[in-house]
Amino acid sequence: MRPAARREAILRVLEEIGEVTVENLAERFGASRETVRRDLSDLDIGGHIRKFHGGARALKLKEASLYENEFDARLNERKAEKAAIARQAASLFAEGSVLFIDTGSTTIAFAEALARRRNMTVITNSPQIARILAKAEMRHRVYLLGGEVAAEGRETLGAMAIAQTAFFKAEHVVLTVGAITTTAIMDYDLRETEMARAMIAQAQSVTVLADHDKLGRPAVFEVAGLTEVTRLVTDSPPTLEMATALAAACVDVILAGSTAS
Repeated sequence: MRPAARREAILRVLEEIGEVTVENLAERFGASRETVRRDLSDLDIGGHIRKFHGGARALKLKEASLYENEFDARLNERKAEKAAIARQAASLFAEGSVLFIDTGSTTIAFAEALARRRNMTVITNSPQIARILAKAEMRHRVYLLGGEVAAEGRETLGAMAIAQTAFFKAEHVVLTVGAITTTAIMDYDLRETEMARAMIAQAQSVTVLADHDKLGRPAVFEVAGLTEVTRLVTDSPPTLEMATALAAACVDVILAGSTAS
């Protein structure tokens, strides 16, 4: 395939799915990763796409189930459900626990609930979560992972932040994800996915916070298989198909408002 034709094809792929990795494009078009990187660089310089480490995304994402709403908008979506999930999740952790917490509207609500506990040690890539817990006056120890600041997500991402996760070993990681299928927990952003994977690698157990709308929904990138998830805290019972998959993966499903174990 000629370079011009391949770049046009890359634009069509991004128009369709919004975000893609270098590896995926190389496999799709039978080209080397270096060739794909040059294509993406040229398209980025030309103002057609936005390149990031390991892939690229469309400048304007169409409204579809494969994309999340803007972060500020998500903070105001399903606030009651997220608050209930957050309260339930916070009750699951003993005082003095060590937790990774990733960035998301539900984990921000979780941090507000967790702040009322005592002597927690939290490692996060969210300045907002770090601030909530650091000012709580409940003797929390808070570590903020440094790296490139992503303004929209109000988080730090990239190789520097990921490398810093290796300094820590935690009992738990608490994640908010974009979607949960019958085989995996999923997300829409590659760099957020990479951050979540790095946190999982340094933790003993994985707790996922997700409202019912994310269950059975598609996304782009796999964060982890269901068998890697310890428990799911959600606001409504899963469908039979999803409940069967979660049970087969030995995921403990906890409904907001139930008695914490």
